[in-house]
Amino acid sequence: MAAISIRNVDVVFGDSIKQSLALLDKGSTRQEIIDTTGDVVGVDNACIEVQEGEICVLMGLSGSGKSSLLRAVNGLNSVSRGELLVQDGDQMVDIATCDADKLRHMRTSKVSMVFQNFALMPWMSVVDNVAFGLDMKGMGKQERRAKAMEKLEMVGLSEWKDKLPHELSGGMRQRVGLARAFAMDSDILLMDEPFSALDPLIRSQLQDELIELQQRLNKTILFVSHDLDEALKIGTHIAIMESAKIIQHGKPEEIVLNPKTPYVADFVAHTNPLNVLCGRSLMSDSSDLEVSGDQWVLNQHDNTFISLDNEGKVASASRQELPLTLHHWHEGENIEQLAEGLLVMASPDVSMRSAIEIRYKTGLPLLLEENGRLVGMLSDKDFYHALLGRHFTVDEA
Repeated sequence: MAAISIRNVDVVFGDSIKQSLALLDKGSTRQEIIDTTGDVVGVDNACIEVQEGEICVLMGLSGSGKSSLLRAVNGLNSVSRGELLVQDGDQMVDIATCDADKLRHMRTSKVSMVFQNFALMPWMSVVDNVAFGLDMKGMGKQERRAKAMEKLEMVGLSEWKDKLPHELSGGMRQRVGLARAFAMDSDILLMDEPFSALDPLIRSQLQDELIELQQRLNKTILFVSHDLDEALKIGTHIAIMESAKIIQHGKPEEIVLNPKTPYVADFVAHTNPLNVLCGRSLMSDSSDLEVSGDQWVLNQHDNTFISLDNEGKVASASRQELPLTLHHWHEGENIEQLAEGLLVMASPDVSMRSAIEIRYKTGLPLLLEENGRLVGMLSDKDFYHALLGRHFTVDEA
């Protein structure tokens, strides 16, 4: 079920909204509308659904409209046209048209926000900052403090409960912001570039922690980022924005493999595919392997061959006419224990990172089997294509 349903949403900032919307309908650009009415189009005809329990990343360069759309979800930006439906129990509330009381209810009970600049009260202790929203909801002091301590424990800051924000590092302050949002127990979290001001190492650590927390708490998260590597790492789905429009929405692997426009392809070409792509996306198909007599050629230069049985399963392998040991590798198995000269078979869903590590440890290509049959092979050529950004094709349509 969709937790957030955004249907043909426009967000226009200015005093001539009706005129600007009419110009949008005629195909005018953002700059043409600024020149004509002075209004700024923040979001142009956005359509997207965010499912319960997923992390959807709104991604784009500065000025693309991602923060404008995010802030519309909790009413900080007014919707000029369209429907912006947010789940409230068994019903969906249209943030674009709901009254002030309903909007207040949604902000205090259903939707929480984590800001880029932490937004902590400098005169309050860490625990009081976490409990602040609960105080606004009218929760008793003892109960809200207990809940705040529970969330501080969750983010590893319980020992810092009595410190002031200026006594904490940037990463720790961002953890306090996360704890405060989680303390509200909202179903939906809005996160506006929460890690972008942090050092790369701290940023990567917090990304990992967010993924771990999400696995435990199963919130619905709408996350704004300008960094595609970050989006690919944490996102269940990614919506890429350009000039106030959503130009592509899909799973991380879909974005990397099939960018819809040259603009998206530009992003993809400079990103790290290790955490996104899997063997199925990269492999050379088994039907493309060269056949020599009754054997299939893995590497002609060092005479590495395999034989298949009648069901298409790898039966034996050799290199330089010496037999190779076959090994079936499963996700989670320690790659460090693999030996050089071992011919490994894995699932086509093996991650690119694991596949490269296996190739490095064994010195041999990686075979991919599904339902007991050989379906493909990963060799250096396949890895190089991925690392050089040649694993995708742009959808010219």
